[in-house]
Amino acid sequence: MKVGKLDWDDLKKLIEKNRSVLRDDIRIRSGIGEDCSVINFGRKECVVSTDPITGADKNGGKLAVHINCNDIASCGVEPVGILVTILAPEGSTLDDINNVMQQIDSEAKKLNIEILGGHTEVTKAVNKMVISCTAIGKGERGVAVSTSGAKEGDDIIVTKYLCMEGTSIIANDYESKLRNILSEKEIEEAKSYINNISVVKEGMICGKFGVNSMHDITEGGMLGGIWEVSKASNVGFKIYMDKMPISDITKKICEAYDIDPLRLISSGSMLITCSEGKDLVELLEYNGIKSSIVGSITRKYGILIKHGMEIKVEPPKRDELFVLKEKLDKN
Repeated sequence: MKVGKLDWDDLKKLIEKNRSVLRDDIRIRSGIGEDCSVINFGRKECVVSTDPITGADKNGGKLAVHINCNDIASCGVEPVGILVTILAPEGSTLDDINNVMQQIDSEAKKLNIEILGGHTEVTKAVNKMVISCTAIGKGERGVAVSTSGAKEGDDIIVTKYLCMEGTSIIANDYESKLRNILSEKEIEEAKSYINNISVVKEGMICGKFGVNSMHDITEGGMLGGIWEVSKASNVGFKIYMDKMPISDITKKICEAYDIDPLRLISSGSMLITCSEGKDLVELLEYNGIKSSIVGSITRKYGILIKHGMEIKVEPPKRDELFVLKEKLDKN
């Protein structure tokens, strides 16, 4: 099997064959496109999600906090804590592990979340540091937004710039190989994108505004994210390449290495659908968050408009980050 997330159909079959118990107190169940489960505790609900960091060589602790809290924020509720598991390869030092924990603690402070516990060990089972976090959030009963709530006619909104996580990982891990493409100033800007990958702020705003669905755009990029929303919601979509918010620096990297920016990991961008897209964009802009309407939800079929042509969007493929890493590692 290739490196990256499992094929959509394979993952769907695994989930369907291996979920024997369905409890009445689980209001929203995780699944394809649904990254969180929502547990009913009476007047309050608990929202949980988990994800590892495997694609980055640097800033793993920082990324681990944000990608997990972003999942919670995509439900429109507040993250309150994380559980941390660190699997360090043989030969790791205490300083290596401490550096990861310092990153985690620093980002946790920014989000006002507590490190609730976890597990740390050195093991021969891995050849690089693997960091996995489980994030926990809380909200009033019935408030949490699901990925599966998109409705025909909704505007599709994307916050900030796409590909910030992927661009930052490449700039941090392969700085020397980008010097023939980017200036030193551009490389430093690309590295800094990691400081903008939280979507907690927009998640809270959208939760209060009232949206139909939210999904943070992670592995698989924009096309993977909107595919998952459409499948979870049993709808279609039409999106426009020329409306996608992609920085010039990201475009340069993608063009140089012939990769698709719409399939590049994009933590830091929230994908939102709602009936009042213009009003939401204005509210987000008022709160200092750039956002763009990039298309709309349709009855069926996923369509990308590119250079005036309609392209049918296929199920999520392997993230371009892994493709690009393989290219750079060979050179």
